[in-house]
Amino acid sequence: MRIFQNDIIHSLKILNEGGIILYPTDTIWGIGCDATNADAVKKIYALKNREETKSMIILVADESMIRQYVSNPSQKILSYILSSEKPTTAIFNKAVHLPARLVNEDGSIAIRIPKDEFCLQLIKQLQKPLVSTSANISGENFPQNFDEVSAEIKNGVDYIVQHRQEDYSKSTPSSIIKLDDEDEIVVIR
Repeated sequence: MRIFQNDIIHSLKILNEGGIILYPTDTIWGIGCDATNADAVKKIYALKNREETKSMIILVADESMIRQYVSNPSQKILSYILSSEKPTTAIFNKAVHLPARLVNEDGSIAIRIPKDEFCLQLIKQLQKPLVSTSANISGENFPQNFDEVSAEIKNGVDYIVQHRQEDYSKSTPSSIIKLDDEDEIVVIR
C-alpha cells in the first residue's frame, strides 16, 4: 500500500507540472499526462514518434467527468460502458475543453472509465482526465507487462510508477465501441 500511495503522490506532482508518466492501467501499461495540458500531450506524441493526426484515449473517473469533456454524450454509449464487465473505450462525438491535438479530426474523443483502483485514484485526485496511450513507439507491438516496455520509453518519461511492475500477466487493449449512422453500437475492436 505504501508504494501505491507514493506513486499517487509522485505521479500527481509530475502531472501537475506538465510531465508524463509510465503507469499500469486496467488493460496495458500506458504513457499518460494531464489530458487538458496541450504541451504535455505534445510530449507524448514526440516520445512515441506518433503522427498527431492519430488521436489518443483519455481515462476519466466517472460519468460526470465524461459530461465535462463531451457535449451531449450518447446515453446509449454511457449505459453500455457503465454496464460492461470488460474494459471498454467509447468514441464520443463533440469533445470539448480538450487540446485540439488530442481530439480526432471529426471532433470525437475516445474515453474509458478504467476498472483499476490506481488509475481511478490518480484521476480523482488529479481532477482531470488522463491520457492513456500504449507504452510503445508508434508502429511497434504494445507491451503486455512492465518488462516488455522499451528502454526508450522508460527513459523518455518523467516518472515510472512502481505499482504492479511485478505483475507478469499478459494484458490486452480494451474493446472500442462507437455509434453508427443508425444510432446502433458498433464494436470496432
